[in-house]
Amino acid sequence: QVQLVESGGGLVQAGDSLRLSCVVSGRVCSGDAVGWFRQAPGKDRKFVGAIRWSSLNTGYSDSVKGRFTISREHGNNTVYLQMDNLKPEDTAVYFCAKTSVLSQATLAKMYNYWGRGTQVSVSS
Repeated sequence: QVQLVESGGGLVQAGDSLRLSCVVSGRVCSGDAVGWFRQAPGKDRKFVGAIRWSSLNTGYSDSVKGRFTISREHGNNTVYLQMDNLKPEDTAVYFCAKTSVLSQATLAKMYNYWGRGTQVSVSS
């Protein structure tokens, strides 16, 4: 069993930065990945980015590339999502999740463990 708990959300202004944390507990294999998704009201859950647990390789959606950074330190079970230059369209509930299917890591349905989410609101 794997548990993920997000924290760090809040209300910020456009242009501000925010760092989200995802504490992962339970069994995580070296080949797994932790992804970040977001869901705005009335919209589908969308891929933000992901980090491979062992290699720490990362990938991002085009909408956040260059503004968001995912990181984790070896030996630390916390995955971070650093969000810079936030925009109002980044407003959403942000979720972290774990997958063992790296080839389809952009698809929410490939993730079998999810956190409950943390709200990020960006005002203009």
